[in-house]
Amino acid sequence: MKAVSFLLLVLILNFVSNHAIAQSGKDIHPEIKTGAEQTEKYLTFLKGKRIAIVANQTSVIRKTSLVDSLKSLGMNIVKIFGPEHGFRGTASAGAVVADSIDARTGIQEISLYGKKSKPSKADLADVDLLIFDIQDVGARFYTYINLLAKVMEACAENGKELLILDRPNPNGYSIDGPVLDMKLKSGIGMFPIPITHGMTIGELAGMYNGQGWLTNRIKCKITVIPLANYRHDLEYNLPVSPSPNLNTQQAILLYPSVCLFEGTIISQGRGTHFPFTVLGNPDLKGNYVFSFTPVSIKGMSETPLHQNKTCYGLDLRKYDTAEFRKTGQINLKWLIELYQAYPFKAEFFDSRQSNQMGNFDQLAGTILLKQQIIAGKTEKEIRASWEPGLSAFKKLRLNYLLYP
Repeated sequence: MKAVSFLLLVLILNFVSNHAIAQSGKDIHPEIKTGAEQTEKYLTFLKGKRIAIVANQTSVIRKTSLVDSLKSLGMNIVKIFGPEHGFRGTASAGAVVADSIDARTGIQEISLYGKKSKPSKADLADVDLLIFDIQDVGARFYTYINLLAKVMEACAENGKELLILDRPNPNGYSIDGPVLDMKLKSGIGMFPIPITHGMTIGELAGMYNGQGWLTNRIKCKITVIPLANYRHDLEYNLPVSPSPNLNTQQAILLYPSVCLFEGTIISQGRGTHFPFTVLGNPDLKGNYVFSFTPVSIKGMSETPLHQNKTCYGLDLRKYDTAEFRKTGQINLKWLIELYQAYPFKAEFFDSRQSNQMGNFDQLAGTILLKQQIIAGKTEKEIRASWEPGLSAFKKLRLNYLLYP
């Protein structure tokens, strides 16, 4: 009888414990480890080689720069390739970054966001191995996935191997949006993928090779150090801001939806200390109570849209981003709402006036979305137009996944 009672007590305790975990909404899961953190998997591969690293401020082992860490371990790092914002991540958005010498290490830093967008033959002449370790945020128009392709091409053209230290995609649960119409190929969209692709850098590299998407269909010899304990549906809080204007986790999760406004006359909060978490325009006064005023901020946005003008609109800083995880979809409602509220419809999609990242069609990846918003199409009708392309991409994606 005592044995039965004890067994019953154990069952009750297990039920209570499991119920508490379910109520908390959190899975018990081992800590995610980035590729960079797993040095035991790649240090021997680096020894005796002249190494170049494509890196920025997100390229860390815990809190220490990958470059600083590997140099302290005696690795022969001969140069650093820096992307937009530079290796240490201090340059403003869109600012040309010059070649320099890294003050902390004395290593030559070559900019890939200035006179050139990929390493040259001369740059790679004294390099045996390139390492790519940059945090992506999972959106087609976030330019580091295009940098990856350029680096892969340079390696393939010059017979160099590329080691990719993989990092989680904070928006990895979402595969959504129109697949890029290649007639709109640009610096903010190079490949036929949707707005959110649900892949890591390592997985995308495999897709670039496998689909023959690199120039002249060349293939790069890559080795990926995969993440440990990672699934695409896991929540991942970035330990370092991926760029000056994505300075909070809220902004990172809102970015795939809010960045579409870069092709409009609506400010996304550049010129504030909370960019990509607010939306507004001076001409929306009377429609909205919430307001903000963009100003010049060095290192973030020095000439923001609507500088020194009060903008009225939406405050998304407390928006429940769990909605994105529930639906796996970007938010189109804000775009529809603000277009309908804006009084000067002909100006709304005028990228010459917005003076921001790119024109709306390039950001959307299709000429249809702008036309659909203007025509008053419903979200359901707009989403239907993304098929069958979106479903075909989801199927293609399965061939290149490294994680469940």
